[in-house]
Amino acid sequence: MKILFLTDNFPPEVNAPASRTYEHCKEWVKKGAEVTVITCVPNFPKGKVYEGYKNKLYQKEEMDGIKVIRVWSYMVENKGFLKRTLDYISYSVTSFFAGLFVKTDIIIATSPHFFTALSGKTLRFWKQKPWIMEVRDLWPEEIKTAGVMKDNWIIRFFEWKEKRCYVKAKRIVVVTDSYKKYIAAKGIPEDKIFVIKNGVSRELFSPMPKDAGLQKELGLEGKRIIGYIGTMGLNQQLDFIVRCAKNHDRKDNYHFLFIGEGAEKQKLIQMKEEMKLSNVTILDAVSKAEVKRYISILDVCLINLKNNPSNLKVIPSKIFENAGMGIPILMGVKGEAQEIVEPHHAGLTFEPDNEADFNAKLEQLTQPDYYAECKKGCMKLAEDFDRIKLADRMLEVIEGAVKKA
Repeated sequence: MKILFLTDNFPPEVNAPASRTYEHCKEWVKKGAEVTVITCVPNFPKGKVYEGYKNKLYQKEEMDGIKVIRVWSYMVENKGFLKRTLDYISYSVTSFFAGLFVKTDIIIATSPHFFTALSGKTLRFWKQKPWIMEVRDLWPEEIKTAGVMKDNWIIRFFEWKEKRCYVKAKRIVVVTDSYKKYIAAKGIPEDKIFVIKNGVSRELFSPMPKDAGLQKELGLEGKRIIGYIGTMGLNQQLDFIVRCAKNHDRKDNYHFLFIGEGAEKQKLIQMKEEMKLSNVTILDAVSKAEVKRYISILDVCLINLKNNPSNLKVIPSKIFENAGMGIPILMGVKGEAQEIVEPHHAGLTFEPDNEADFNAKLEQLTQPDYYAECKKGCMKLAEDFDRIKLADRMLEVIEGAVKKA
């Protein structure tokens, strides 16, 4: 079976969309599928071309048996609504034209923005092949939630286009149960919507001793490290965490480590300097090969999202990678994410925007007996959300769509 997959994020980029797509495609190739991925030249999150690449119109490479076609796109840092939208649109156009020349049995296009979905939908028409829409974020709902744009004719137009994508897709794959309910509420038959959540490559993310050399390099020897690794954007609301860190500065052994890029990063650096915090370290993003080293030195994985009803539908991918390495989770996210972490006894959830509850849950989580229980719970969670199992389930969905075409 030939599979054409459209995604604007792919390794060597290290964000959640890149990892999910790569790990799924790699497993499909092992099962005998011929997989072609059309993606951008790696540039996320700074909008700068990675070393060894050029932003050319069209280029090919191969990764673990996956045929990778990289197309030109307008590149911009991961902030600013208008420029990012131009980035998305440019990829949508160039991926469409590249896709016209790829032989395939089925097309898959993945969000978060649905301009990629529009490319997949258009290719469906021209190639007369079934199309699967993978929904990892609800867009344009996310625009309204983040307060980037209020409800207006532009949003309503995007919502109309969103509905058309759902209607035309042969099948829809979503990453949370809430997303399925949201889409079904728009009149889309539930039997064409399949939930395949994010997970972890247990081959890549498994328990390992703390990297003592890295701790020494960062000056964090002997510290209990509370770590956040990922996007530093508006929705993560990490300024709340920095304010919480102030409560622990020079009072105990907790040290807060932030690693990544994003629109709010400079604000966090400024807050740290203005508050003169000695227990906060903010670093640039690291490569995929390095991420595991940094996770290894964490005592607690920190996850936080803005206190917004839409985030009840979200399941952050950090849950799975840190669980795979046995790092207990402290999370300011309710809803479906909480329903995964706490029943597995893999960590605790604090009330978003509540500093007192954050401090109480941090203290509870780090009690020796409770902490040991959570480390065991992390292993069970990683087993239940093994990426290989999830890739197999998605391949069944793909094969079913091809048979029904």
